[in-house]
Amino acid sequence: MSNINRQKIVDSVPQSGFFGHPKGLFTLFFTEFWERFSYYGMRAILVFYMYYEVSKGGLGLDKTLALSIMSIYGSLVYMSGIIGGWLADRVFGTSKAVFYGGILIMFGHIVLAIPGSVSMFFVSMVLIVLGTGLLKPNVSSVVGEMYSEQDNRRDAGFTIFVMGINLGAFISPIIVGSVMKYSFHIGFAIAAVGMFLGLVMFVLTKKRNLGLAGTIIANPMSPSEKKKTFTIFGISVVILAILCAVLIPAGLLTFKTFINLVTILGFLIPIIYFVVMYRSPKTTAVERSRVIAYIPLFIASVMFWSIQEQGSTILANYADERTQLDFAGIHISPAWFQSLNPLFIIIFAPIFAWLWVKLGKRQPTIPQKFSYALLFSGVSFLVILLPAYLGGSNSLVNPLWLVLSYLVCVFGELLLSPVGLSATTKLAPAAFSAQTMSLWFLSNAAAQGLNAQLVRFYKPETEMTYFGVIGGASIALGILLFMLSPKIQGFMKGVR
Repeated sequence: MSNINRQKIVDSVPQSGFFGHPKGLFTLFFTEFWERFSYYGMRAILVFYMYYEVSKGGLGLDKTLALSIMSIYGSLVYMSGIIGGWLADRVFGTSKAVFYGGILIMFGHIVLAIPGSVSMFFVSMVLIVLGTGLLKPNVSSVVGEMYSEQDNRRDAGFTIFVMGINLGAFISPIIVGSVMKYSFHIGFAIAAVGMFLGLVMFVLTKKRNLGLAGTIIANPMSPSEKKKTFTIFGISVVILAILCAVLIPAGLLTFKTFINLVTILGFLIPIIYFVVMYRSPKTTAVERSRVIAYIPLFIASVMFWSIQEQGSTILANYADERTQLDFAGIHISPAWFQSLNPLFIIIFAPIFAWLWVKLGKRQPTIPQKFSYALLFSGVSFLVILLPAYLGGSNSLVNPLWLVLSYLVCVFGELLLSPVGLSATTKLAPAAFSAQTMSLWFLSNAAAQGLNAQLVRFYKPETEMTYFGVIGGASIALGILLFMLSPKIQGFMKGVR
């Protein structure tokens, strides 16, 4: 986007009205609050819906298959952000992408809210994956458009915006988890209502608060490009439909083969990104060195998210079947544990932000922070291993063990997630700045693709081995990364 267009957008946005920030931040804060409310509310009960028996209101899927599907679903959500970003940049702008994405997400939740078959479940998943890919990356882009590059309020504005994300993610599992015992479909309906409220907020306030933000297409296609692109897209859809129609009845395209395919793509796409960026003539020698430095950080990110994202799969199942849910006279819904991650982030994020400012130049380097993150994530799995070691794998464990595991992993997330976003903007080649940000999010897609394979090894009798091996691998990789940190820092060519 040209500097002229950027300035035109900034001038069109009312620059005060929401805690000293542009009024548009109010619109985007509550749009994303309700979108995350709907997404995390649905996600908190989805795995239970898949593997609970039909008599209990579930789909009755095999438990291991349900855990793999949950991981693949998360992987596809992050992959779809590439498509959503491209459509916003080339076709209809970020504002329309947010609106269309919200519509698809709402309808996806409505489909889930209607008692139906496994087929309808997958229809809802397609709608939610595509919708989230349109909305999630583009609503963040609109936040950035409201501030000039020199505006000192920019970082604080994103901090307020992230608080909206975590507030929605904290509240929804508590509400949806409370109705889970009556009906999964009521929970999904609540998620649909949440997205509807977000859309209403967006539509009613965007014209007054956002100005031109989100309306200017960054790199619009010419009419001939549009015709060529949509022709290729249409042909691809038809070919894909024919392949599915042939391969599924023939037994060649099964759940297992689809899961394996997505896992492969989760790693193949980032590899292609790295090769293209490194070999591009637009990448300078200094930038090539920084791309090399980014590779071990990416691998570390995959390892970390592999553990963190098991909060909605393995740890959700652990909460459901291995945890004492009647505690101090209160019955705890297993979905409530998924409110712990955003709650701890809300509490501790300001402390970590203050710590980095306080330490200044004495703070750890980027690779060192990543290595500490891996140590914390590994320890979080060793924590959840201890109850089985101390009391056996047949007894129900105190829920505080699960709380402690989530807490330790959040310390790792606060060392890796915001630091990784910042490092990505600093290490990205100038010609690939947007693509490198997509690459960062693909580390989560790769991690969840990996999880789709790992969860197959989790059984009550292998519980200690499962947590021990994965936790130990994270700690070992963290130690290796710490030892290599000076070398990686050298490849960063001045970036700290």
